Amino acid sequence: MSPVLAAAAMGCLPLAGCGYTTKRPFRQNIRSVYVPIFASKEFRRGLEFQLTEALQKRIIGETPYALAERPDADTELTGEVVEVRQASLGTDFRTDLPRETVATLVVRFRWKDLRTGKILVERDRFVQQVDYIRPVGEDFYLASQKGMDRLAERIVEQMEDAW
Repeated sequence: MSPVLAAAAMGCLPLAGCGYTTKRPFRQNIRSVYVPIFASKEFRRGLEFQLTEALQKRIIGETPYALAERPDADTELTGEVVEVRQASLGTDFRTDLPRETVATLVVRFRWKDLRTGKILVERDRFVQQVDYIRPVGEDFYLASQKGMDRLAERIVEQMEDAW
């Protein structure tokens, strides 16, 4: 074999792979998901809307599933914002005001197959923490947006088919 042919063959090996794929393992027998607005037990309103919107965007952008109204959907993803806590991680030594704050967001959710009634995924306490720094202009609204987006990302990961 000539050196040029050998080099070309070696260059093609990485493209051949070992049968691995970067395609995420979502369930093939599901075509659509109904995602109603999540409920909330929290005093702060709007968190349930932030999470529902983030979930819907992630489902559209990262899964093979389409969003559908309940009568037409194969599955339903419901949930509730259970708890939101904030705690200071450190204070400014001169003003005694919080420097860095952490928000802990707790949700519960259930993904149910509407055709069979089977619960596909259920989590009672799904926790996400996000920190923010008030002196640089970050506030709870920004932190909650970031936290709900991360929760949506992790919930969509839970919708992947188990190996």
